[in-house]
Amino acid sequence: MSDLTPTASRESHAAARRVALVTGSARRLGREIALDLARHGFDIAVHYRGEPEEAHDTVAELQALGGAAHAFHADLSDEAACRALLPQVVAHFGRVDAVVNNAAMFEYDAPASFSHAAMDLHWKANTAPAILLAQALHDHHAEHRAAHDPTACVVNLIDQKLWNPNPDYFSYTLSKAALEAATVMLAQALAPRVRVCGVAPGVTLLSGPMTADEFEKAHTLTPLRRSSTPNDIARTVRFLIESPAITGTTLLVDGGQHLQGQPRDVMFLAQQTLPVEPT
Repeated sequence: MSDLTPTASRESHAAARRVALVTGSARRLGREIALDLARHGFDIAVHYRGEPEEAHDTVAELQALGGAAHAFHADLSDEAACRALLPQVVAHFGRVDAVVNNAAMFEYDAPASFSHAAMDLHWKANTAPAILLAQALHDHHAEHRAAHDPTACVVNLIDQKLWNPNPDYFSYTLSKAALEAATVMLAQALAPRVRVCGVAPGVTLLSGPMTADEFEKAHTLTPLRRSSTPNDIARTVRFLIESPAITGTTLLVDGGQHLQGQPRDVMFLAQQTLPVEPT
């Protein structure tokens, strides 16, 4: 029988477990990343922007794995709300060891339809929040944690599209290119307290206007005849968080999609290769 009081037991548990903030983790890929981290000893701050039901369901799933989890609402495109998020997580958990910048906007435009408004929306969703949250994590560790804490890590979700460029989803691609450049520069600026890495997924989940058939076809348009799965991405994110010698680089997890030139977004290529239904 333990001689720890319930309060002491909770404090010991909290001290032993790392905390990860995963943006956009109420659903889809962010949820899978959060669940994988929870299975490997992390408590999770579940960030969401929309309705709270999915976030609360994800929190319940995470808690069922034996750790702590809590949902935090924020519109990351609002600078004040974004700056307030990590301090709120610290106030709840007492610490933050890793930030996974997963939340993103993915809207179609092309050079012919480009506008300041489209670029601004993608910048505020895909690029600026990751920079602000990395800055906040560094400030937290500078104030409260050891200078050489190997658990302090930011992982940015980027896109293999940067290594296999085409002009589809023009503003989205530009925002992710800026994020990839920021990953390198932040790794330089925030060392040695915080490492900053990237993960570039391939065709991982059905998104945008893609149909299920188009997704299944697009998923095979790689040298390995398979692209990434949510589990592939979640494992890679965790690997980077747990690898204290890696910073300033991006791992491409895409079945080799970046190795082959593609003149259009893979969704449109999949549409071209699907058989035509007889009329």
